Amino acid sequence: MIINTGQRTDIPAFYSEWFCNRLKAGFVLVRNPYNPESVTKYRLNPEVVDCIGFCTKNPAQMLPHMGLLEPFGQMWHVTVTGYEKEIEPFVPDKEKVLKSFLQLSKTVGANAICWRYDPIFLSDTYTMAWHLETFRHMAQTLEGSTNSVVISFIDLYEKTKRNFPEARTVPREARLELGQQMVAIAREHGMVLRPCGEGQELAAVGADCRGCMTIPIYEHAIGKKLKVPKTTPARKECACYLSGDIGAYNSCGHLCRYCYANADAQAVARNRSLHDPRSPFLIGQSLPEDHIHEAKQVSWVQDQLVWELP
Repeated sequence: MIINTGQRTDIPAFYSEWFCNRLKAGFVLVRNPYNPESVTKYRLNPEVVDCIGFCTKNPAQMLPHMGLLEPFGQMWHVTVTGYEKEIEPFVPDKEKVLKSFLQLSKTVGANAICWRYDPIFLSDTYTMAWHLETFRHMAQTLEGSTNSVVISFIDLYEKTKRNFPEARTVPREARLELGQQMVAIAREHGMVLRPCGEGQELAAVGADCRGCMTIPIYEHAIGKKLKVPKTTPARKECACYLSGDIGAYNSCGHLCRYCYANADAQAVARNRSLHDPRSPFLIGQSLPEDHIHEAKQVSWVQDQLVWELP
């Protein structure tokens, strides 16, 4: 099976000690965000976990501990944009993140790491020309360290509208122009560009619109064929395979203004104050009313090896 760590928070950036402790313990407990008394226990064992998926804006804290991850298949999505502190208050200096990306790629290989440049929004500061210049610089820096880059345009979720009220959707004409030029830049530097949650809109300008966390991508990362159970996509525009997330909402300390996973800074501060790196839960401890059930976990690996994306 696949364990995901990054749809709800950034575990490598803020909770690497806890995650290392859970790898050593061999299990993790996860509250259902919509029914907190329902708790799932996942085994963190390479016999049943074929791949661990990461989404992070700062992998540096995990780099000293990569030996713990060596028995597992891995797929890393590392987000690097050029936004300044008024948008991404606690994301480290982007050149440092790019350096960590290059170091991580040397450990896991270019097939197992993807650059994310998202979400894209436009403003008087962050113009189309600014995005293209920034994107080109980063693509040049990361050339050879990854085979793919993911982009998306800002979605105005309710949390986003509350925390970033001046944000506006990107007009279709701008999406197509940016998409076309970014596809060309990515190709120039040996990368396939994949939109995230954008449907088929950018297919006409050369983007690979089949999804950014699909089973073929996981297979390519780990070099093995997977036979997976069917799941329902999170939304109609999404073709990705998302399962077994061990994170928690309202716990990411980056406090990016466009974030869909944090309600507000106060909720994040409250939850982070409850974090104990020794706890089996990311946030808090076991409670008397908890109902713990073990996830049904089996390896999905087939005998056949996979060397190229279809």
